[in-house]
Amino acid sequence: MDTLVKDALAPEREAHRLPDPPYFDPTALRHELTAIFRAHDESAELARAAVVERLRELMVGARESARAQLLHDGKGRRCAEGLSTFMGELIALIFDYTRAHVYRSNNPADTERLTIVATGGYGRAMLAPGSDIDLLFLLPYKQTPWGESVVEYILYILWDLRLKVGHATRTVDQCLQLARADVTICTALLDARYILGDRPLFDELVRRFSDEVVKGGERAFIEAKLAERATRHQRAGASRYRVEPNIKDGKGGLRDLHTLYWLAKYLAGGPGVGDPIVQPIFTAEEQATFRRCEDFLWTVRCHLHFLTGRPEERLTFEYQPQLAAILGYASRLGLKAVERFMKHYFMVAKDVGDLTTILCAWLEVQQLKLSPRLDALLDPMGWRMRRRVRRTTAFRIDNGRLNVADPEVFRRDPVNLIRYFAQVEETGSLLHPQAIRLIRQSLRLIDDKLRNDPEANRILLGLMTARGTPEVTLRRMNEAGVLGRMIPEFGRVVAMMQFNLYHHYTVDEHLIRTVGVVSEIERGESADKHPLSHNIFKTVVNRRVLYVAAFLHDIGKGRDEDHSIVGARIARKICPRLGLSDAETELVAWLIENHLLMSNIAQSRDIADPKTIRDFAETMQSVERLRLLLLLTVADIRAVGPSTWNGWKGQLLRSLYYATEPLLSGAYQPVALSERVDTAIAAFRKEASNEPADRVQAFVERQYGDYWVKTSLPKQVEHMQLMAQTEAAGKKFGTNFTTNAFTAVSELSLLAPNHPRVLSLFAGACAAAGANIVGAYIASTRDGFALDTFLLQRAFEHEDDERRRATRIADTIEKLLRGEVRLSALMAKKMAAPSIINTFTVEPEVVIDNVVSDHFTVIEVSGLDRPGLLYDVTTALSDLNLDINSAHITTFGEKAVDTFYVTDLTRRKITSPQRQEAIRARLIHVLAGEQPA
Repeated sequence: MDTLVKDALAPEREAHRLPDPPYFDPTALRHELTAIFRAHDESAELARAAVVERLRELMVGARESARAQLLHDGKGRRCAEGLSTFMGELIALIFDYTRAHVYRSNNPADTERLTIVATGGYGRAMLAPGSDIDLLFLLPYKQTPWGESVVEYILYILWDLRLKVGHATRTVDQCLQLARADVTICTALLDARYILGDRPLFDELVRRFSDEVVKGGERAFIEAKLAERATRHQRAGASRYRVEPNIKDGKGGLRDLHTLYWLAKYLAGGPGVGDPIVQPIFTAEEQATFRRCEDFLWTVRCHLHFLTGRPEERLTFEYQPQLAAILGYASRLGLKAVERFMKHYFMVAKDVGDLTTILCAWLEVQQLKLSPRLDALLDPMGWRMRRRVRRTTAFRIDNGRLNVADPEVFRRDPVNLIRYFAQVEETGSLLHPQAIRLIRQSLRLIDDKLRNDPEANRILLGLMTARGTPEVTLRRMNEAGVLGRMIPEFGRVVAMMQFNLYHHYTVDEHLIRTVGVVSEIERGESADKHPLSHNIFKTVVNRRVLYVAAFLHDIGKGRDEDHSIVGARIARKICPRLGLSDAETELVAWLIENHLLMSNIAQSRDIADPKTIRDFAETMQSVERLRLLLLLTVADIRAVGPSTWNGWKGQLLRSLYYATEPLLSGAYQPVALSERVDTAIAAFRKEASNEPADRVQAFVERQYGDYWVKTSLPKQVEHMQLMAQTEAAGKKFGTNFTTNAFTAVSELSLLAPNHPRVLSLFAGACAAAGANIVGAYIASTRDGFALDTFLLQRAFEHEDDERRRATRIADTIEKLLRGEVRLSALMAKKMAAPSIINTFTVEPEVVIDNVVSDHFTVIEVSGLDRPGLLYDVTTALSDLNLDINSAHITTFGEKAVDTFYVTDLTRRKITSPQRQEAIRARLIHVLAGEQPA
């Protein structure tokens, strides 16, 4: 814990004399409850409310003491053990009160026996503040009215105390029968712990459970628990590096530690054994790692339950900063306090994963778990491979796993630390636990000498650029600790999270996944998603430059300087060591320095503007660079998270590529604007040759010249039909809707009398409907109409549902234009809804640029996204008498970046410094959610 929080808690330490569990005197409380009973005429019914109220006061006091103790010493395990102890005393208190005053049994018969047993997490004597209380009421072979009544009364008291109780009332025979049939019940009984009552009955359960269930059932139990673990991981998020992890059920969370505990305990003989986390399964060092991970996770979990007031297990963005503050993390070395806290969390999750790997491999070696490589062992050619490995390398294959030939393998030649993973890749073997243990113990051998060893770097580069599955190999090396030691700059970003809604994984996991996407495209597995990338990969001259750039592109994260600049500098240091030539090194550095450029241009610039393409082509300089950057951009976006990529982003990138490639290949011939307009009109007339000639001519005469060069030919025909249909209906307002499942975008075209707030009204209507605008193309006709097309991110799988949504939006816009509804009322409902975005802060920024376009002033605004932001910004632009020609809407998680191509009302650029400053000041107020002064 950082000293900052230690000092902050000093007054609380002085104010509290924290008692040890169970936080109350059991004897005194028994006398007190008896007094309450007698004060109510010795009527259990009359006394019940007062008894419950006193017990509730006791619970509140115990929880507050536990919370204060946790803040005092930061020991979550002690907190959980204390709450468990308190709960045991509370249940004993209720049981004694029930037996003494409610259902007396002065001369109990043999059948009037009852044992209360803790199971599940409570059975492990660990209880989080919001956890369920799992109880087994163990009865003799024949139940009696007395036993049933006592159990019922105890449960009612616990429920009156608002405790969540998972309970079962069974005989020993019933417990054993159900344990054999249901692995969940079997697991719960594995944690069985005596609380009170008839001890011989509990001892019988433990003895018979070990003899009749555990013995001979080891293989089935292990297979069931590991299958259950895999299903749970899939449900909670398959990667342990998801930035909002589930601390209980997620990969690397507490449940994984529980699984290790259960497997070890089952193998040790069942609930009667002591601590099962012992040798030979785990070394002393690994046992210490287990305890350290358990302590940390319990501390975070208990704090999270106290903070939320409920059994919240997901470490969401909302609570991460608060927990970082409570636990005493401070901002340091370019990382926010919350990012340092989460890095610690992910390092712990990684250690839990390592322990799981060791145990699973050990079980497989012991043949208690079916080997996933059994098919390889049955391969008649397998013996030849095993013999070759044994004769030509420092390794051997044991039961489908690559092991070391002797304990001195890595000490004798540290390059074997890299060769080991190459052999795993080449042979398709799994990792042997003995080898992984030895690798971890040998990490100190990875020093500057090995980092500069040509052979080690040749092998590493080969693994990084392999045509098989480099992502799998790199992840194995990372989890073993080799990758971060071999490339210290990579080690710096291991387990590093970025506190934002955009990135779904830690930096190291994102880099490895980027390599995986590049490999996936090269193998042709993404041809349907990325047709252009699939085709141009075959033409790339230097593929290993692309793989290295993919692996290094975000390696500069977590520093005060721009990570792209830092990353390029790091690449110039690492690439020569890996064996890349000077030219290759410079190309990798260039790709890293510009790895965000193509995405930014595609999503926030007007690709129909010739200057955009000219400037971008000048930066690219060659077709090879353009191809490599496109592939890196696609892989980078895909690797951010499962929902980050969509077809619309792909369409934008393809459009930018196709517009730029002719300039770089020499196929581009400059054409005057007037000639381009004439060519576009001629193409339109040809496309619309089946339409009435007067309709075509009227449409041509109503459009300004720039409309023809920035609007696609199919859209021109749609617009003509929209105008004709609206006019034939005698209306001044009309809409047209198309949707495309591949691009994941729906286009809604709007025809309405032109006025400055049309775009604002549309943005407001979309915000009220929950629609996400990704772009807008604005056109004005010569006769005073707005002819605008808005791009909406597709929300539904079926087109009928998408069409109904568009119809609702169009109806709302028409009502707004007619004054039948007020936009303020619609927006108020949307703004009232709570949003996770409010957890974040984004500094508002406004950039006004007259260079990137020949004819328009480009205004780029960025700030914290919120419902109605686009409406507020476009309203402000209208109030400032600016004419919006096109709008490009981009959202990166919680950050909105919106770009507008504008002129003043005379269709000129905004060149006055005073006017620019007034625009900037107004928009900053809007982005900050403030009213203008």
